[in-house]
Amino acid sequence: MSTIPTERLANVFVELADTLVDEFDLIDFLHTVTARTSELAGAAAAGLVLADHSGQLQFMAASEERAKLLELFQIQANEGPCFDCFTLGVPVINAELREAEDRWPKFAPEAVAAGFRSVHAFPMRIRRERIGALNLFGTEVGRMEGGDEHIMQSLTDVATIGLLNERAIRRAEILTDQLQTALNSRVIIEQAKGVLAQTFGVTVDEAFERLRAYSRRHGAQLGQVARTLVTNPADVPELASPVRD
Repeated sequence: MSTIPTERLANVFVELADTLVDEFDLIDFLHTVTARTSELAGAAAAGLVLADHSGQLQFMAASEERAKLLELFQIQANEGPCFDCFTLGVPVINAELREAEDRWPKFAPEAVAAGFRSVHAFPMRIRRERIGALNLFGTEVGRMEGGDEHIMQSLTDVATIGLLNERAIRRAEILTDQLQTALNSRVIIEQAKGVLAQTFGVTVDEAFERLRAYSRRHGAQLGQVARTLVTNPADVPELASPVRD
């Protein structure tokens, strides 16, 4: 049995399905996935990684900065729950981090030091193809029951379908180009977050929300707005100066 309210779950599925159209904003979509899955699961944070054209996992989105740093650490250390579920194609459920040092000798202590006590990971997969993984981090030790596990995997599958749309399935190179573009956009977005955090004296999480809100108000891609802010800030005065905030 699931502990997630049915009405809230239905709204999240509708929200994700609404983005499954041509030319959707991939970075914004993946951030929505991490935010909504962590919210529904009662997790403290969520992070998402995708495989690039060479099969190497790359950080793509996180609901908060701590999760982002842990995902980057997993990639650097080449171990952790996302690697396990991506490699095997099965979820990692109810892993207690204080007891996981034998399993993940580098990652587990780092996650505990970041304030987390538990982790779940779900593979992003369609049929036999795996393209990434979603991690849910908890600040307390708690168990995810079978019903909630099924729901989280279903939400992860919806996100996968959002990436592997019909056009990309017919032409694999479109997916590769889209993911590579998103990876390139992520670099400039991280730079823009740093600029905003310093300009407005806010955290990097708050800086990202400012960037995201501006992009939505103006109907622009996150990557485009971030590049403008970094290269020609005069064109985005609302973001370039706290006086106009």
